[in-house]
Amino acid sequence: MTVLDQLNSGSLYLVCGFIVAFIAVVCIVFMVRAWKAGKALGMDTTRMKRAITASATFSILPSVGILLGVLALSGSLGVPWPWLRLSVIGALHYETQVASAAAEQMGISLGASQMTIQAFSSIALLMSVCIVWGMILSALFNRKYLDRLRRSGKKESSNKGGGFGDKAMAAMFIGMVSAYIGSYVGGFISGNGFFTFSGDWTPLIVVAVSALAMAIFTYFSEKKGVAWLDNFSIAGSMLCGMLAAVIIGH
Repeated sequence: MTVLDQLNSGSLYLVCGFIVAFIAVVCIVFMVRAWKAGKALGMDTTRMKRAITASATFSILPSVGILLGVLALSGSLGVPWPWLRLSVIGALHYETQVASAAAEQMGISLGASQMTIQAFSSIALLMSVCIVWGMILSALFNRKYLDRLRRSGKKESSNKGGGFGDKAMAAMFIGMVSAYIGSYVGGFISGNGFFTFSGDWTPLIVVAVSALAMAIFTYFSEKKGVAWLDNFSIAGSMLCGMLAAVIIGH
């Protein structure tokens, strides 16, 4: 039995499948409870349905990229582990980067030909340890953070710049985008791209296409009154970026 056969064994499918199924049931329970709570508070049913539609759209369309990530990692880590990671708590960019970095530190490439059980154990452990802090910090500090959000929410009506929650989310999003774009630019420059045009243009082109798609969605939803497009803006811009990457890759 090869290493990949062991990583695709029935026992791993059983363990990972049970966890994924449990998370799915929890999501359904919370969705039903949230709907009942909204009805009890007298919220508009139409607006709640619109929120469900927007959430479903945001979840389903980007899952195409996540599925591609599972398929890409399954060639070296098997199907159950990437399926579990990307279904529950992982992110596509995080899982692939950490797995590649861990494999590199062990002197192997992320591929089935060089994968061993020991290497898989180290990679899986590192992928888990590095991302567990979000849950720990949320358990310890979320209550204080929510209290601050509630206090800032009371001031939003008199503060045109928005409350603490809006500013924190905007700052986090800008920082995340800047970090990724900076890494793309850095990788391009390290390949002497600006001088010899030999660097990897793909990430920069994908960023530009995604930004242009988002600008178009925003223009039509805010300037032309096509409000329903706002529900598809993020997912649509992501798919446009993915399509640009596929076209460039071929």
